[in-house]
Amino acid sequence: MSYVVAAPEFFSWAATDLANIGSAVTAANAAAVAPTTAVVAAADDEVSAAIASLFSGHARAYQSLSARAAALHGEFVRALSGAGNAYSLAEAANASPLQTIEQDVLGAINAPTELFLGRPLIGDGANATAPGGKGGDGGILFGSGGNGAAGATGQPGGNGGSAGLWGHGGNGGAGGNALAGTGAAGGNGGAGGANGLLGGGNGGMGGRGGNGGSAGLVIGPNGATGGTGGNGGAGGANLHLLGGQAGAGGAGGTGGLGGASSMNGGHGGLGGNGGAGGANHALLIGHAGAGGTGGTGGTGGGAGASSATGTAGTGGNGGVGGDSPGGIGGTGGRGGDGGFSNFTVGSGAAAFNGGDGGTGGRGGTGVVGGDGGNGGAGGVAIVHATDAGASGGAGGGGGAGGNSTGGGPGGTGGRGGAGGNADAVGGTTTASAGGGGGGDGGGAAGTRGGPGGGGGGGAAAVFGNESAAGALGQAGQGNPTGGGGGGGGATVIGTTGTIASGEGGGGGGGGITGGTGGTGGTGGGDSGAGQGGAAGQAGGTALPSPPGGVGGTAGIGGGGGGGLASTFGTPGVVVGGHGGTGGGP
Repeated sequence: MSYVVAAPEFFSWAATDLANIGSAVTAANAAAVAPTTAVVAAADDEVSAAIASLFSGHARAYQSLSARAAALHGEFVRALSGAGNAYSLAEAANASPLQTIEQDVLGAINAPTELFLGRPLIGDGANATAPGGKGGDGGILFGSGGNGAAGATGQPGGNGGSAGLWGHGGNGGAGGNALAGTGAAGGNGGAGGANGLLGGGNGGMGGRGGNGGSAGLVIGPNGATGGTGGNGGAGGANLHLLGGQAGAGGAGGTGGLGGASSMNGGHGGLGGNGGAGGANHALLIGHAGAGGTGGTGGTGGGAGASSATGTAGTGGNGGVGGDSPGGIGGTGGRGGDGGFSNFTVGSGAAAFNGGDGGTGGRGGTGVVGGDGGNGGAGGVAIVHATDAGASGGAGGGGGAGGNSTGGGPGGTGGRGGAGGNADAVGGTTTASAGGGGGGDGGGAAGTRGGPGGGGGGGAAAVFGNESAAGALGQAGQGNPTGGGGGGGGATVIGTTGTIASGEGGGGGGGGITGGTGGTGGTGGGDSGAGQGGAAGQAGGTALPSPPGGVGGTAGIGGGGGGGLASTFGTPGVVVGGHGGTGGGP
């Protein structure tokens, strides 16, 4: 019975409920006495009279049994109520006078410090309850910090309280999400509190940033931009004299969805940045907190109506990973996907495009650099028989890997996003051209190379006596370790013409310390002789390294391959997309 817990108020509630049930049953029995105990015979004969007498006797027996059951029920209710009172008396009798004395003494000790310093001498800080409120600080001698409260709509979260000489820091509260349809930014996360000087636990974790609101409705040709995600809160510092762990930074919030429009869709909101990891101030051995992950960019808004031309919205860029002084940098956020483009059948649109994917966020700086975020996928576009053409959106570039502050590797660059497809729909025939694949991200920044390569180009599709060319892959950015993305494919449904395959992309250039350039991409096939990609650029002259780092190694990434060309129905003029060029120095 050592695990049984008795609460006097629960006994009281149960006794009241049982008493109400008993009263309801008693009232129902009383209402049934007259019609059941004096049953009238169906006819004036002996058999009917005997049947009526039998049923009336059963009813009288039931009433007698019900009366005894009601008496037993009443005794049980009184016993239950009495047990609750007995537990209350036992708790009062067992309360030690020393407890009261201890509380009085502790109150007297804490009163001066709470009055002059705003925190107790001994005891944990209170967790915040009001939206966005700060957690209470722990006692100066002993006590952990309280947790901050989450923010209200679009408001920042509260900071966590700090510990005294002994205790752990409180966690920061999450930022509030913005209202949908407002395009407002999400609230930032609260910072974690610092841990104690002598021990007692880790620094508090930073709160997550709130999500940005989706774009509001705009009457006009251009859609509104989605709201930016809130930034993550910083982790609490490690103040231990010996050992200890600082708190991790909070993740950034997701960007809001871009607004749809009849012509040009709105851009997706930016992802929030990850919070910085808590600093390590220990004299020996302690550890800094890891940086928070960047938020994902918002998806671009769609486009589609009776318009001559238009483009769906670009996905929002991913948030930057949080920096960590002496720890691991946060991973960059993924870029948002491009918007979807599908114009009304019979609109006669000259050209319209799926939205480009957003760029991945940069990795955070630290002893070990954070990885870059992946690029978002390009948006899909659909062309109908009465329209001239459409192109899928280009994939977003991968984010750069975070730099190393010394003593560890830099982060790996993110992968480029896939290019969006373009579909041609005519009657019962559908032709589809795949977008170029995204280029791989470059090598790690700082000690091991440069940022990630660009994303793949979008596909193109047309009807009629027209030409189509897939979009070029975007070039890699920064140090030349990553190849550019592949070019998009092309599709035509129309009259007689020629078909040419796409060319392969150029290779990525060499690293900053010199080295061999990347291999050129392979040309596309099918009905034409695609050209191979150009050779990558030669490695550059060695450069001085940043503090704590060494020169980067040579890059070898090749560019993406060119797009495939294909036709449906009577041959038309088709040109596959060129592969993207590798990143330059």
